[in-house]
Amino acid sequence: MLTEPQRRFLEAGRVGHLATIGPGEVPHVVPVCYAVHDASLFISIDEKPKRVDRPLQRLRNIALHSQVAVTVDRWDEDWTRLAWVMLRGPAEILSDGIEHDAAQERLRARYPQYRTMDLAPLPVIALRIARVTGWGDLG
Repeated sequence: MLTEPQRRFLEAGRVGHLATIGPGEVPHVVPVCYAVHDASLFISIDEKPKRVDRPLQRLRNIALHSQVAVTVDRWDEDWTRLAWVMLRGPAEILSDGIEHDAAQERLRARYPQYRTMDLAPLPVIALRIARVTGWGDLG
């Protein structure tokens, strides 16, 4: 589903923005680390300080509305270099299993900061890519 330029652009990007739909159809957008494999984009919940008395808003939102979007962009003072790729589709929360573990390994390989974190007990968001939109100089 991804073209090679889109895949390369996503692999070169370091931060995405996850959009979920909350109660009352209120949008919620957060920056995320991600890894793309085949037709899915994976985001792990990590050990950075967060409220622990209830699940994160993004997880609660996905439980209510599975449709999400992730945008990865490049901004530059030279506007000929502006570009973005948006992925949309249903999201699943992976609590454990082979796909969960493989996703966390991909994320550890991509982000050295994750290598010292105990990600194993933490959930992974799996966006199943249903639609891809891109714009600009993806090269």
